Amino acid sequence: MRLEGQVRDVDDEVVSRRKLRSKPARPSEPLAEVRPVVARRSRRGWIVALLVVVAAAGAAFWLHPVQVRQQGGLRGGRFRGGDQAQPVAVAPVTQADIPIVLEALGTVTPLSTVTVRAQVSGQITQIAFTEGQNVKKGDFLAQIDDRTLTASLHQWQGQLEHDQALLADARLDLDRDLKLTSNAITQQAVDLQRATVQSDEGTVMSDQAQIEAVEVNIANSHITAPADGRIGLRLVDQGNYVTPGDGTGIAVIAQMSPMSVLFSLPEDSLAQVLEQTHGNAGLKASLFDRNDTKQIAEGTLQTIDNQIDPTTGTVKLRAVFPNADGALYPNQFVNVHLLVRTLTGINVLPNAAIQHGAPGTFVYQLKGDGTVSVKTVSLGPGNATVTQLLSGLAPGARVVVDGVDRLKDGAKVIVPDNSAVPAAGGNSTAPTPGGNGAATPPQAPPAGTGNDAPAANSGGAPAMSNGQGNGSAGADAADDAPGRKQGHRRHHDGNGHRRDGGAGNAGAADNGGGGTGDGQ
Repeated sequence: MRLEGQVRDVDDEVVSRRKLRSKPARPSEPLAEVRPVVARRSRRGWIVALLVVVAAAGAAFWLHPVQVRQQGGLRGGRFRGGDQAQPVAVAPVTQADIPIVLEALGTVTPLSTVTVRAQVSGQITQIAFTEGQNVKKGDFLAQIDDRTLTASLHQWQGQLEHDQALLADARLDLDRDLKLTSNAITQQAVDLQRATVQSDEGTVMSDQAQIEAVEVNIANSHITAPADGRIGLRLVDQGNYVTPGDGTGIAVIAQMSPMSVLFSLPEDSLAQVLEQTHGNAGLKASLFDRNDTKQIAEGTLQTIDNQIDPTTGTVKLRAVFPNADGALYPNQFVNVHLLVRTLTGINVLPNAAIQHGAPGTFVYQLKGDGTVSVKTVSLGPGNATVTQLLSGLAPGARVVVDGVDRLKDGAKVIVPDNSAVPAAGGNSTAPTPGGNGAATPPQAPPAGTGNDAPAANSGGAPAMSNGQGNGSAGADAADDAPGRKQGHRRHHDGNGHRRDGGAGNAGAADNGGGGTGDGQ
């Protein structure tokens, strides 16, 4: 009995342990109290963060369209402009004279540069010039010791006297032989005496030549200036022994007046220069300093080289300048402006107005309705400020010269009073009231007054066409259509009022609200 009771106790203990294993473990009391609190705090933080993000997104969505449109109006580019009028500066197409000038870099080159060299050997005993001195041809410059040459001269003079005496005696003998009869002397003796006379004559002539050579050397020892000009720095000092083979010489003389300038032009420009010089007409040449800002001399074209340099494709030219004031200096770099011809009474266009793009060469023309249009033009030669207008615009038309980077075809512009330039003979007219435009522009000025600036409404704001009046059509109206659609979006501030104007009237709203939008 006792054993059976122990077995039952063991079985009951095994069963109870299996039941405990099959049941999930109950969490402890501290965990049951902490975990719900952590979960509730975590969910509360996520909800607050989500609300903050939603509020920020709503504020950005509420304010972003206004900022984009305001920035578009201020920073509208050539292909992306805002609804506001862009301030620009304009200039008219006028008639003027354009000088056709070829520019090149030249080098001042003297017409004569002479190196004074010693022609006899000897020691320099005297230097008679001052460095940088202006000398004339024949002025004394230096002296070489000529005592040896003088002694040689005396020697040859004595030899000449001796040979002349022999010649005289031979001539007397020949005269006596000729007076004798044929029986007293033979013909052979007469011929021999005649040959002696001729030999003595040759000896005398040789002596005279030697004397002349020594005299020339003595003269060369007295060195003089071979040409007019300015002498440079002394290359040899007094006391040095010089020879004709010395490469440096004694000094260099450069002619200063007149002065020439050598410059090169491309071979493509040679034809128009030759066209003007066929009648031997000297073209006017002007010299400017190295910075090409200050004019320093005026002269004429003297000659053109007879061949083109095949390595550079250029031809050399020489222009001559009086240089009375000595402003030109040898080897000085200058800018040469060669006036080829002058175009008189032609239509000119400011270079600042010329643009290049997909349409080709074009400009922005200011129309009477306060907008600009793209006009392709054909251009001719020009200078640094204006270019010849061949076709594309009429005289008096006004073109944009400042602010073109913010424009596109059909963009609205405004010309400030201090930058508006009246176009002579302008006949542009302002736009008439449109179908649904609330702002009514005044009547345009009469044709011929040149006052084709954008009209202003009673509120002081410029009246823009918006494609509603009869001042814009075709491509201009098509380009302005997206702007009108975007302008109908309404944005409200905190008081429930609309922040911007109606369709395309942002310029009027910013300038005092002279007109109202389409939606008001």
